[in-house]
Amino acid sequence: MSAITASDVKALRDRTGAGMMACKNALAEADGDFDRAVELLRARGEAQAAKRAGNDATEGTVQTYVHSNGKIGVLVEVDCETDFVAKNDAFVGFARDLALHIAAAAPLAVSDADVPAEDRETEVRVATEKAADKPENVREKIVEGSVNKWLDGVVLLRQKHVNEDKYKGAAIEEIRAKLAADTGENVVIRRFARFQIG
Repeated sequence: MSAITASDVKALRDRTGAGMMACKNALAEADGDFDRAVELLRARGEAQAAKRAGNDATEGTVQTYVHSNGKIGVLVEVDCETDFVAKNDAFVGFARDLALHIAAAAPLAVSDADVPAEDRETEVRVATEKAADKPENVREKIVEGSVNKWLDGVVLLRQKHVNEDKYKGAAIEEIRAKLAADTGENVVIRRFARFQIG
């Protein structure tokens, strides 16, 4: 299997508009064959869903989750294009499952772009210091890998859903993209707030 680079994933994403994780998985499944990866994304409806990503998502739902001990609670807003989809059981169920996931996984931000710059800078500094004793030609890759691993843990769209039985290790972005493909609408995780006692 050929190595999948970040630039390969970005190129596929730029071409199809599909989500980052969907592009990475398609490239891995296609063993690095770019055209085959495009076909896989199209077959799954993710390329078409991505075309709708620019559409206004002005309808939606706000769902909640409060843990049984009453010490953790979440509000999440998930938007779509029409009131019809906003009332759809699958759409509302996704938002509810998302609220439960946020309660358990405690992400910092919805997307990479939403991660506070100071938090990212801190991680880059820490990774740079840890890589200081490594050969100079690999330091940048080590720092990039370390920061990406951290982002996988704190960015909601990158996290794997905590309900392994239901979602089989799929990332939130993959689940969101599939819902967008299934509903035929742009689905946007707009924002969330997580509350915890103490």
